[in-house]
Amino acid sequence: MNKFEFKNLVKGLKDSLKEKSFFKDLRKEVETGANGTQNYVVKKGINKDTIATTKQ
Repeated sequence: MNKFEFKNLVKGLKDSLKEKSFFKDLRKEVETGANGTQNYVVKKGINKDTIATTKQ
């Protein structure tokens, strides 16, 4: 292995470690049930303001 190949190998490893750290640091947690995605509240009709437990 000559200097050129070694430098490319080191550069590639460095870039991959940097990319992995970005993915690790910039990942955000998802809030369960945010914006009404978990339960649906009925807005009209007889069952107004009740939570629908099953989707139809």
